[in-house]
Amino acid sequence: MGWWQISADTLARSRFVLSPLSEAFACLKLLYAGRAAHPGEQAWLDTHLPGFRHRLTNDPVTALLVRSGLGREWIADFLTPAPREGESFEEGVARIRAFRPEEARAHLRRSLTGPLPAALDRDDLPERAAALLEYVWSEAVRPDWSRRRRVLEADVAARTAQVSRGGWATVLDTLRPGTRWLGDSRLQINAHANPPRELSGAELVLVPITAQRHGWVSWEEPERYAVVYPCAGVLADDGARTVPTALGALLGPARAGVLVLLGSPMSTSQLVGVTGQGLGSVGRHLRVLLDAGLVERRRAGRSVLYARSAAGDVLVEAGGGHR
Repeated sequence: MGWWQISADTLARSRFVLSPLSEAFACLKLLYAGRAAHPGEQAWLDTHLPGFRHRLTNDPVTALLVRSGLGREWIADFLTPAPREGESFEEGVARIRAFRPEEARAHLRRSLTGPLPAALDRDDLPERAAALLEYVWSEAVRPDWSRRRRVLEADVAARTAQVSRGGWATVLDTLRPGTRWLGDSRLQINAHANPPRELSGAELVLVPITAQRHGWVSWEEPERYAVVYPCAGVLADDGARTVPTALGALLGPARAGVLVLLGSPMSTSQLVGVTGQGLGSVGRHLRVLLDAGLVERRRAGRSVLYARSAAGDVLVEAGGGHR
């Protein structure tokens, strides 16, 4: 298995980073796979997959580049530069465009675990990769980036609370399939038989994305390492947040939306992040729902989590919502 040796100093300085480029690349992977993890992803694929496939059909070189770069066991490194805090999408994609062609070809040979196809023996591979990511960003991600950002911020809020309760090890142990805290300052990052990497003195960033079946690791040795992980599914699933018309008419759309979300336990900060409502508004909705017996609350460490009660489940189901 592949693992990183993380010094106490590196672990103490670890932080969460939001990356528009990582979100765009995750969406590219989702489009290429064409398989949704939940109704919200399926609706998004139904909208954007035809245009994506049409673009690749009309550009067979870029289609081959994507197929070669998204290997079964390894992603070509030049496609996933380690995210930097505060970096815009444009700044991130410029780093992909700036890769040397010979490095891009070497990374593709590794993802292919074999020789490079003759059609990819060319110098414009970084430019083609950057152009495709710009297409995915502009057509399929940027139009709802504000919503996606709220979802990612809600995940970060929840994970940060988890750090305060149980330390970084509890967070690293649950980020994504294949990632596991092994103890003795070791983080398993995948199942590959790669030599361990020493992260002493390096920067470790944790980067949430909304795509539920995707994630990866990346690095810029020796100064920066990143774990890109799917955020909590209840946050990412648009389908789970559809407010039935009848329920909205009864409770008001905003309050009904909070009740629908609470099919899984969530904190106030998560609700603020996902709904885009202010803290005061969310607090008022929760008080009304608590007084009506539609939600319950419980303490988890230093956090207070809210979830629908049995009566709340009945009301949502009667209104045609999701459990």
